[in-house]
Amino acid sequence: MTHKDGTQPGSRERMLEAAIVLMRGSGLSGAGINEIVRASAAPKGSVYHFFPQGKLQITAEALTVYSGRVMAFIDQALAGESQPGDKVRALFAAFARRVEEGDFERSCAVGTVSLDLDDEVQALQPLLAARFADWMTLIAGHFDFADAARRQSFAGLLLTAIEGAYVRSRAERTSLAFVQAGAWLAELAEQARQPVED
Repeated sequence: MTHKDGTQPGSRERMLEAAIVLMRGSGLSGAGINEIVRASAAPKGSVYHFFPQGKLQITAEALTVYSGRVMAFIDQALAGESQPGDKVRALFAAFARRVEEGDFERSCAVGTVSLDLDDEVQALQPLLAARFADWMTLIAGHFDFADAARRQSFAGLLLTAIEGAYVRSRAERTSLAFVQAGAWLAELAEQARQPVED
């Protein structure tokens, strides 16, 4: 990985990047300190220099970096369209391309880590919930449904479908789950825009 200006990332940045890639591929269980050091080619002694709290700190910081990237990705996908159905189709098409480009080997890091939560890493739970909430708020802001609760609920439905489509795409090695979900949810988006009758 090289920066746009041609410089090489430092050890800390390489470790965060390695953690993101490993978590997207195999969750928290596949992103241990040894795996991160090996994948980043960083000196093992530098781990606790940069991340004094160890794996929890690396994981939390990597998820924060990853979440920011996902926010930008979602925002870009939704911003190019004006109609609710077109927005949904564009969002799911973007995620379909994303899994295809990753050869169906990379899922959502926040989703995979959520599935790996246990007593040892339970401290990550609030961070994971906050990342999902951030994404839902961002998505909701792109829809002009009259009722704010409906916007937020619809955003939650879209995010749930995206996370589920990640799982299916890995099992089926196809982006069809994103295509199918996007088509149905686009229709629902058009209907949801209509005012709720009393």
